[in-house]
Amino acid sequence: MARSAAIALGVSVVLVLTGCSVPRPLPTPTPSASSSVGATGDGVLRIGTLFSMSGDVASTGAGMVAAVEVAVRDVNAAGGVLGQPVEAFYRDAGSADGASLESAFADLVSRGIDVVMGPSDSALAERLLPLAADAGVVVMAPATPISASTDSVFSLMASADQQAAAIVGAIADEGGESVAIITTGDALGLSFERAARAALESRGVRLAGVEQLDAATNPARLAFSVAGGEPDAIILASSASLSAQHPAIITALANRGVRGDQLWMTAPVLADYSSTVAPGLLEGARGVREGAPTTDELLARLRQSDPALVSAPFASETYDAVILVALAAELAGDDSGFSVARFVREAASEGIACSSFGECLDVLATEPQIQYQGLSGPVTFTDQSGVADGALSLYQYLADNRAELVGPLVPIGP
Repeated sequence: MARSAAIALGVSVVLVLTGCSVPRPLPTPTPSASSSVGATGDGVLRIGTLFSMSGDVASTGAGMVAAVEVAVRDVNAAGGVLGQPVEAFYRDAGSADGASLESAFADLVSRGIDVVMGPSDSALAERLLPLAADAGVVVMAPATPISASTDSVFSLMASADQQAAAIVGAIADEGGESVAIITTGDALGLSFERAARAALESRGVRLAGVEQLDAATNPARLAFSVAGGEPDAIILASSASLSAQHPAIITALANRGVRGDQLWMTAPVLADYSSTVAPGLLEGARGVREGAPTTDELLARLRQSDPALVSAPFASETYDAVILVALAAELAGDDSGFSVARFVREAASEGIACSSFGECLDVLATEPQIQYQGLSGPVTFTDQSGVADGALSLYQYLADNRAELVGPLVPIGP
C-alpha cells in the first residue's frame, strides 16, 4: 500500500493512506469446502449486534449499527450468503454498570443468530464471552480488544499493548526522553502500563512515574505527583467510566505547568473539552483512537442509514467484520457459528486479494484462496483472537479544545 512520507504537526509519524500498515499474512492451509464438517446451519446467516446505544460509550453505537446495515445491504446486493439474504438484529448492550447485556443477548439467541457483533466495552465483553460460548455463537468485536485462546472470538481492534507501543514510539521519535503514565488499576489499565514500560525500556526513554486513576482520585494531588517527575510527555490512559474526572485532571495538570503539547490521550479520554476546560488549555495535545479513520465516502453511505450521524468511529472495522463473517460462511458452505468460526481466518489469509464481498466471490469462482482487504486494511489474526497490527488514528487538539483527525499513526523507529 502507498505511504505518505509527510511528517505532521511536529510528531514523527508516517501518515498511511490506508487504515493500517500492511502486516505479513501468516500462511494458512486451505481446506476445501468438501473437507469441512457437515453443515449444521439452517441456511440463513443471522447476525446480531450488541453495541452500546446508552451509557459510557454510547457515542460509538449508532455508527457501528449503520456500518452493519450498510455491509449487510452490500452482501445481499451481491446475492447474499449461500444464495440467501443475510438477516440482522440490533440490540442495545447498555453500559458496564447496567444489566441489559444478558437479556439483550438472550433475545438475539432466541432469534437464531449465528454471530454477534460487539460489544464496545471491555467489561461488557468479559460478560458476553461465556454466554456466547454456551450458545455456540461467534463473537466479532470490531471495537474492543480481546485476548482469548478460542476459535470462536475475533477482535479487529488494536490491543492495549499495540496502542502503548505506538504512543511511546511517537513520543520517542519526536525527542521525548521521559514519560509519566496515568492509568487505571483494572486489567486493561495494567496491560497498557506493562506494554508502555516495555516500550519505554526498548526506546531508552525514562519512566518519570506512574499514577493510578479512579473515581476517588484527587486531581490536584495526582497532578502534583506527576509534574514532580518533570516528564517530557504524559500519557493519560483512562477509561470511559471515569470521563467525569478527565476535565479536572487536565486542568490540574495545566495548573502545575503541564503544556497541552506534552499530553497524550487514549481513546476514552479523547473528547470535546470546549466547554469543560479553559480555552487553549489543550492546544497541541495528541490523542490516539483505535481503528481506521472513517472516510468521507463511508460516512456518506452510513448517513443513508442514519442521517443524524456526525462521526462514526470503528465503522470501518465493523463493516469489515460483517464481510469477513459472510465470506467465512461462503467458504464453509454453511452458516452455523461453528463453521463461520473455522473459516474466518481463511477469509483473511494469504490468497488472491479482494476488497469487497462481490469481488471475493468472483475470485472464489476460479481460485481456492482469498485475502479480504477491507476498509480497515488487511487483517492478520493472532493466536489470541486479536489482530497482529490493528489500525490507530492520530488526533491533535486545537485552541478550542476540540480534536481533529491527523491520520493513521505508525511510529518511526524500532
